[in-house]
Amino acid sequence: MKGRQDAQAVERSGLRLQLLKAQAQAGDIALLFADESEALTHPYLARAWAKRGADLRVESPGQAHKVAMIGALDFVSRDLIVHTSRSKRSSDVTALLERLDRMYGPKPGEARPPTVIVLDNAPVHTSKATLAALAQRSHWLNPEWLAKYALELNDIERSWQTLKAQRLAHKTFKDPDHLETTIHEELAAMNANKSSRPLAKQRISA
Repeated sequence: MKGRQDAQAVERSGLRLQLLKAQAQAGDIALLFADESEALTHPYLARAWAKRGADLRVESPGQAHKVAMIGALDFVSRDLIVHTSRSKRSSDVTALLERLDRMYGPKPGEARPPTVIVLDNAPVHTSKATLAALAQRSHWLNPEWLAKYALELNDIERSWQTLKAQRLAHKTFKDPDHLETTIHEELAAMNANKSSRPLAKQRISA
């Protein structure tokens, strides 16, 4: 990916994100980092202790099945909001946006800051259906487009790594439904872990 980057575009994108993060910490905006990932019913192998010379082996019978995860990470609270499905389609992105409507969108009698959602240029984000869904929410939700091939700028990537390498690793799931249930259980545990929310109580001093 590094070789395909436009260094100046990545630098500009990084500087823009620094400003957005400062605004989010000050409470002026809500800042979400969004992207997709996937998990398999067959084990995700991560680093693990083993006897010298021994191979790590995890039973994985049958054919592997995939569960797609379409998520948004709240930069300040560190909550990870995830919609799961069997695909990565524009309709799945819209389903995530509908969840964000309830959590961040305008609510009568309640003042809520505008929301910025950070997205890369993946086809599922730039499709006509997704762009239309974003346009419908332009009164409260503003997309911030990352520079191309700059995964390192998207904070949600670290959360995907935590979920897959620490909480789903070395496990075999009997079917996609079992995997999907476990994903949501582990997400709830991650979101409830206060130690994973380092910015939740911070305030920017004048």
